[in-house]
Amino acid sequence: MENNSSFKRNAVLVGGIIGAFVGVFAAKMLVKEVEEGDNQDALTPAKGFQLGMLVLGLLRQITNL
Repeated sequence: MENNSSFKRNAVLVGGIIGAFVGVFAAKMLVKEVEEGDNQDALTPAKGFQLGMLVLGLLRQITNL
């Protein structure tokens, strides 16, 4: 039983760390896009919604592994 608890804790920690790195990388890409162009609204509500749906699809794919 203790081994299962350890696995869960490690999975959550690794997932959280990977998620944080992916989030920082995505934010850096967004900032770079805004700085390179005159497009101050690089992330519109429509693009945000599309991005959210893509992330949900990715999470569904991961859980089906």
